[in-house]
Amino acid sequence: MAGDDARSELGETDAPQEDEVALAFDRIVSQGAQRLHRTWREVLTTGLAGGLEVGVGVLALLAVYAETGSHLLAGIAFSVGFIALLLARSELFTEGFLVPVTAVVAGRAGPGQLAKLWAGTLVANLVGGWVVMWIAVHALPELGTTAIESATTFVDAPLDLQSVCLAFLAGSTITLMTRMQQGAESEGGKIVAAVAGAFVLAGLVLFHSILDSLIVFAGIHAGGPFGYGDWLAWFWYVTLLNMAGGLLVVTALRLVRSKELIEREREDVRSGE
Repeated sequence: MAGDDARSELGETDAPQEDEVALAFDRIVSQGAQRLHRTWREVLTTGLAGGLEVGVGVLALLAVYAETGSHLLAGIAFSVGFIALLLARSELFTEGFLVPVTAVVAGRAGPGQLAKLWAGTLVANLVGGWVVMWIAVHALPELGTTAIESATTFVDAPLDLQSVCLAFLAGSTITLMTRMQQGAESEGGKIVAAVAGAFVLAGLVLFHSILDSLIVFAGIHAGGPFGYGDWLAWFWYVTLLNMAGGLLVVTALRLVRSKELIEREREDVRSGE
């Protein structure tokens, strides 16, 4: 009886982590494995839907910024896109760091499956976002000027220390948002995390490879004085730095924090072979 009381006080897990951390880890590995074992068709269609949904958030962002001139209010408006991603169970490239990487490290999938998820989701997000921005600019041409003004912030940005930090911070922010959502027990908590992530990411005009690419696409569709070459010159380094921010800060820390749980998961995989 005394042993049961002690176990109750210490928690349910044998590893030296709080029960909540262990439960969140199990959810992350389970969801990551499911996402990594998708077929190409599933990866591309889920990523395409993600691009369309983020595009709706960008549309809300441009509309609010056009009316108020406030990046902070526009950032809150953009949370529509992240909430849509959450509730529709779609896929965003920069949300694919913590969850699938943890599943790979835990032995539940391989690096090739991770590369497929990243590549397929990235391309599909951009295609879906390009389409919805084309439709939005032609449906609401009054937003064209705002789109061009906003896009210029990115395509004219030099590759300097500030740009590097803005892109690195964006990757860290959205991966932290993912971690917050994994730790939340209710849909309401996950929505709060989505709004908070959108506020920091879009409200502070951090450099995010997908979100800001859609703004640039809208500016191109609206006849802005820049093209896809200008976008690519910005996009390549922002994408790499988003990945670095998400992987080297939030994901790496969570992997170190969950070392014993990862070892347990790998042992389960080996024993099941």
